[in-house]
Amino acid sequence: MAKRDYYEVLGVERGASEEEIKKAYRRLARKYHPDVNKDDPQAEEKFKEINEAHEVLSDPQKRAAYDRFGHAGTDPNFGAGAGAGGFGDFSFEGFGDIFDMFFGGGGRRQRTGPQKGADLRYDLRIEFEEAAFGKETTIKVPRTELCSTCHGNRAKPGTPIKTCPNCGGSGQVHSVQNTMFGRFSTVRPCDRCQGEGKIIETPCPTCAGRGRLRQVRTIEITIPAGVDTGHRLRVAGEGEAGERGGPPGDLYVYITVKPHPLFKRTGNDLILEQKISFAQAALGATIEVPTLEGTATLKIPEGTQTGTLFRLRGKGVPHLRGSGRGDELVRVRIDVPTKLNQAQREAIRQVAEAFGEEVALPEKGFIGKVKEAFGK
Repeated sequence: MAKRDYYEVLGVERGASEEEIKKAYRRLARKYHPDVNKDDPQAEEKFKEINEAHEVLSDPQKRAAYDRFGHAGTDPNFGAGAGAGGFGDFSFEGFGDIFDMFFGGGGRRQRTGPQKGADLRYDLRIEFEEAAFGKETTIKVPRTELCSTCHGNRAKPGTPIKTCPNCGGSGQVHSVQNTMFGRFSTVRPCDRCQGEGKIIETPCPTCAGRGRLRQVRTIEITIPAGVDTGHRLRVAGEGEAGERGGPPGDLYVYITVKPHPLFKRTGNDLILEQKISFAQAALGATIEVPTLEGTATLKIPEGTQTGTLFRLRGKGVPHLRGSGRGDELVRVRIDVPTKLNQAQREAIRQVAEAFGEEVALPEKGFIGKVKEAFGK
């Protein structure tokens, strides 16, 4: 997946001051530090992303290169070939161009044509029932969009955009150097047009000549029935705006499902722990059990043991791809009462005697003990 915009990572505007960037970095670094989020496997990746963004935006030279050329501007090999280095005072930054001459390619060059925008990630937490049955919802996504005034060409409407006379519109300047090792060709971004190939004489007043603006866009998404935690939804064309006429990136929505107070999910099946009384287990009963859509009737046969599993077919989660649904599995647990009145104790004692079981005799109260002491 393409890297996210560094300004977005830190949650600051492109015109943010050094102090604003520093404050944003400190706040996010504390929030996502791995030592503070030991149970979150994604915290370490976010922490690395935050550090990478701060390293670039806190350095004036790196930030300037990033503002002009995006992530490519932070690449140490940007604008040069696959350098060899290590030969005294000679520079071999154009080594890639030698391979171009002899083998027809291999040098790494700055992209000057249309470039697709970066993909975005959005983490969405939904209810258990929404994951099971699906939902239409809206989310608010901060992203970079083309300026609505200049439509991305960076010039004030009605003003001319000229081809750079220095590079002829290519955005790159080629130079040839003769050395003791042979003839070396190098390629670097044009200094006059900053690699754009065009000269903007009157910048767009809305975007200050950047061609793009940060906006918060409300996007409608469809959550399909049957999704679960970890599922990823792709919304095509809703990522960052492209550069130099390129298409926008995509938006990826990562789903996290909230736990349910009654049900646990295993694949498309649901598991429900249901308490029943000793009498219902011994004599059998017909009870109502909860489902995702209300209640269902469940017949408990005579002599049911604790831990017995009953299956309600078609009461589980719909299949994400395909028709049909999973089942609801009801595991019964015999609920042993903790408080009994005298009549209940006597009834249970009689049942125990009928089965030939020994049970604890009831403890005598104070008056009973007095009567026993006086032989009454």
